[in-house]
Amino acid sequence: MKFYCALLLCLCAAYLPAQQLQWQKLNTEPYPGKQDDICFVSPKLGWYVNGYGRIYRTRDGGQSWEKQLEQKGTFFRCVAFLDSLRGFAGTVGTDYFPNVTDTIPLYRTLDGGKSWAPVAYQGPYVKGLCAIDIVKEQFINHGNIGYKYHIYAVGRVGSPAMMMVSHDDGKTFTSSDLNAKASMLFDIKMFNTKEGIACAASNADIAESNALILHTKDGGKTWAPVFQSSRPFETTWKVSFPSRKVGYVTIQSYNPDPNVKQQRVAKTTDGGLSWQELNLVEDAQAREFGIGFLDEVHGYVGTMSTGFETKDGGQTWSKIDLGRACNKIRIYQEQGQHYGYAIGVNVFKLQKAE
Repeated sequence: MKFYCALLLCLCAAYLPAQQLQWQKLNTEPYPGKQDDICFVSPKLGWYVNGYGRIYRTRDGGQSWEKQLEQKGTFFRCVAFLDSLRGFAGTVGTDYFPNVTDTIPLYRTLDGGKSWAPVAYQGPYVKGLCAIDIVKEQFINHGNIGYKYHIYAVGRVGSPAMMMVSHDDGKTFTSSDLNAKASMLFDIKMFNTKEGIACAASNADIAESNALILHTKDGGKTWAPVFQSSRPFETTWKVSFPSRKVGYVTIQSYNPDPNVKQQRVAKTTDGGLSWQELNLVEDAQAREFGIGFLDEVHGYVGTMSTGFETKDGGQTWSKIDLGRACNKIRIYQEQGQHYGYAIGVNVFKLQKAE
């Protein structure tokens, strides 16, 4: 009996922080559509980017934002920082959105975003990027613990499927062509320098496309499909792994038939080797975008119309306010406490409920 009581107390304690958190909209400059990415290196310091070629920084947890860059003709699609100074911003590239002229896929800053420069790379031309992931590797450096950063970037929506990788903290990059395995790439999650998964689509023609998830065991040199939906007009979009074994991926449906209403999420419980589909909501307007989980069972999904929350691992979902077209949800943990930020038409912050 004592064992079960102790177990119950542990479970209650584990879920208490998540129960007390809520999303709050932040004051940011108006933007007419979906903004794509946001990242933080601490609860206070972070950046977000959008399709106007703008990069913003906050140093007070989103209470205020400074515009660091406005580069007309650039559509910034993704952003990631190693620390307070070193960061990267990827662009979607030309021939997809109107008025986009920038053909450089990746920019780098070494001064916290005050200045940005194009990143040189070796390999085939990368037309655009949609996501960046970072693996922080620990090593012994002259008797002390040091860290090496490995950077993985993939894209793009609308094809082609390309990848950029750096194994030296972003000093040098190489590119590779993944079009033999997929036609579009939207997101990537690397568990370490060898193993990871990528969110993809099977065909550049959306009418022929299935949602596709790829898996690599050799750092992205080769990829194998581990999930493919059976319906046309589908892609994957974003991924969240709250633990090494449990992960979730949003599935997008572009089916023009108004009778096709069911929206779905893919879930893995074996580290991405196999996936099952879970129903999110029956609503043709709820096209899915971002996804983020606090733990294996408590998480959030952004859609074109609203947000959704689950507290039972995706078995049931309830509507919440995450604004429209919430594209990226970032959940962080520091000293045992969760915090998070989300971006779409607006920017939201996950914090303790008042």
